[in-house]
Amino acid sequence: MTKKQALLALCLALGLSASAQAELRKFEMTIEEVDLQVAPNLAVKVWAYNGQVPGPLIHVKEGDEVEVLLHNNTTLSHTIHWHGVYQTNSWQSDGVPNVTQEAIEPGDSYTYRFIADKPGSLWYHCHVNVAEHVALRGMWGPLIVDPKEPTALEKTVTKDAVLMFSGWNSEVAQEYGKGGHPKEVSDYFSINGKSFPDTQPIRVKKGDVLRLRLFAPTSPTAFHLHGHDALVTHKDGLPLDKPYAVDVLPMMPGERYDLIVEMNNPGIWMTHDHIEHHTANAGKDHTGSMLVVEYEDIEKPDYYMWKDKQFDPDFYWIESMKKPHGLHENPAFKGFDPSQPPPATASKTMHHGK
Repeated sequence: MTKKQALLALCLALGLSASAQAELRKFEMTIEEVDLQVAPNLAVKVWAYNGQVPGPLIHVKEGDEVEVLLHNNTTLSHTIHWHGVYQTNSWQSDGVPNVTQEAIEPGDSYTYRFIADKPGSLWYHCHVNVAEHVALRGMWGPLIVDPKEPTALEKTVTKDAVLMFSGWNSEVAQEYGKGGHPKEVSDYFSINGKSFPDTQPIRVKKGDVLRLRLFAPTSPTAFHLHGHDALVTHKDGLPLDKPYAVDVLPMMPGERYDLIVEMNNPGIWMTHDHIEHHTANAGKDHTGSMLVVEYEDIEKPDYYMWKDKQFDPDFYWIESMKKPHGLHENPAFKGFDPSQPPPATASKTMHHGK
């Protein structure tokens, strides 16, 4: 090897080493008291990270140092638990009140610092009175940690989508401090904080490889995609030694599964929770935990209920997952100040409760 070749090799090695190094990711977040329009006839009082439900997507790399300054702008105490993070040498950032920290009181702030030491589909949520704050008030969001060594299957993915399934109780929707009891009944269901038909389609092309990151923050789910088998590749963030095919995937609260689907059957396909009453908000059929996968080259028939739907390509963070690592918000998930006029998109149909 000549001196010139050796120098070039050294520069390349240094460049690769630098690009592989972990980075410091500093974020600032708030908790806000807002109303969330889950369905046309259901607005829920929530405590929302950065004013939105789900909370912002936090997307980092394995090994990154993460620092989050959290401001509590609400009337009750809260925390963030970083669900799935090992918190090696950082147990004080695990977010459990009276165990790893004092709860963050109204008007106060707290800084979390940890290494993103576990890759995959993780999430974050409040750990104060989880039966209400998480199950009923929307205090959750996705934390995606890209692995240092992705699997061969992961490398084939062309679209990466995040779906968070939740249930709501209309009886306590408009009163903070209510709910969270053992016999409580959820009667509304949603994906990324919205009930069908106010969810969005996932648009694909034949030949796409779709990764579905499924999260069950608050309620059991039985996920089913028509027209395709899906390969279960990851459980709670980590890759499976033996991926397996499913057409219905059961999930318990807190679980995450990653599915990889080869989009090889053009059409317009329903995707829904196969726990039947989860697709019938307050008994109304064809609502709740549902969405549609649309192949782009299929002409939409006149009877198709979403034929002229205004499309949000980032409703499942598909566009955000392509962006540089960081914190990504979506206006579609924002709540609203109930003392102000309601959002234009919901003003004609909104009323609280059932």
